[in-house]
Amino acid sequence: MQSITEIKSLRSQIRAWRQAGLSVALVPTMGNLHRGHFSLVEKAKTLADKVVVSIFVNPMQFGANEDLDNYPRTLDADKQGLADLETDILFIPSVEAIYPNGLGVQSFVDVPGISMGYCGGSRPGHFKGVATVVTKLFNLVQPDYACFGEKDFQQLQVVKTMARDLSIPVEIIGVPTMREVSGLAMSSRNGYLSSDEKQTATILFNTLNHCAQQLKSGNKAFATLEADAKATLESAGLKPDYFSIAQRDTLKAATLEDTRFVILAAAFLGSVRLIDNIQVEV
Repeated sequence: MQSITEIKSLRSQIRAWRQAGLSVALVPTMGNLHRGHFSLVEKAKTLADKVVVSIFVNPMQFGANEDLDNYPRTLDADKQGLADLETDILFIPSVEAIYPNGLGVQSFVDVPGISMGYCGGSRPGHFKGVATVVTKLFNLVQPDYACFGEKDFQQLQVVKTMARDLSIPVEIIGVPTMREVSGLAMSSRNGYLSSDEKQTATILFNTLNHCAQQLKSGNKAFATLEADAKATLESAGLKPDYFSIAQRDTLKAATLEDTRFVILAAAFLGSVRLIDNIQVEV
């Protein structure tokens, strides 16, 4: 595995692969890799001849009171895990390489509509940061495929919409959420939870599952289902940010005519913000 920090070196290797007629897949990450991330790499390896994984803790997608400085960084372990998977390139750019003029004068990409509400409502500017850095990575790597986890479902839809709207020739692949044995969605932020809190956090997925079963049984009283779910989370000690039943592709509020849903949830357990979702077809 090559570890590359400079844009010039990355482009040189990508150019050589292209001249040899090889296809390329990209897996963008912020590091602190776990089995969920590695499943993205495994999927990428089935799609393309060469796989590039990026590790970049993107300051543009963090708000003023969020955990940028404390975001877990485990580069040595990340490198070992990616090497074990025979990743071709690990791209580890500096902030200065990605934003050479600083964030204050950086051009940005905004994806209206799909970025609104849910995590976009709770974290103003977050998806502007995501869309901008992903666009930069797409321009640098020029991949045929890019793999993203379905746990960040709104992010996946934002990236798909951005690539379509800007005619970026990359196929966006959503990879199913990896879960702990308990059902808790794997996340870098799970490391902030104690063992007792991890057990408590399983109520989020359990509540999503209960709501999904209600939808499948024909219950389309969306507002009542959402309110009941929030009450369940609160009674377990979580502080709901949102619990919403949406149309799967547009993320607009579900209607009685819809048959393809995604149930999106975010909640705080102490200071840790957990997100999860479940897709339902009825």
